[in-house]
Amino acid sequence: MEKAESWSLVRMAYATLAGVTLALGILGLFLPLLPTTVFVLIAAWAAPKGSPRLNRWIRHHPQIGPLLEAWHTKGAVPRTAKWLACITMSLSWIGLFFMGMNGIVLTVMAVLFIAVAAFLITRPEPEN
Repeated sequence: MEKAESWSLVRMAYATLAGVTLALGILGLFLPLLPTTVFVLIAAWAAPKGSPRLNRWIRHHPQIGPLLEAWHTKGAVPRTAKWLACITMSLSWIGLFFMGMNGIVLTVMAVLFIAVAAFLITRPEPEN
């Protein structure tokens, strides 16, 4: 396989990853157990490597663009995003508990969720 073909396959893989994760992030706005932020961040990471057009769209989107810019420049997370993430993780853990998940799974998820919440809470908030 030639190098040019290989590059186009790599770009296509990144573009596909960006498109799929962005779609999952959008779905996460409407489905409570599906995260939004993680998928949008993956899309923002993959888009420049695969699709300059999608990258421009994400970066210039009125809602997504400023949040990504704040994250990239200052590591800042809006207060509402912090609250929503913590509430969603709590509800997810409660859902796992009532579904009868194994104690080990519950413990691992609790530790993971607490670590993520602690990380988020300690991030600065973007300036308005």
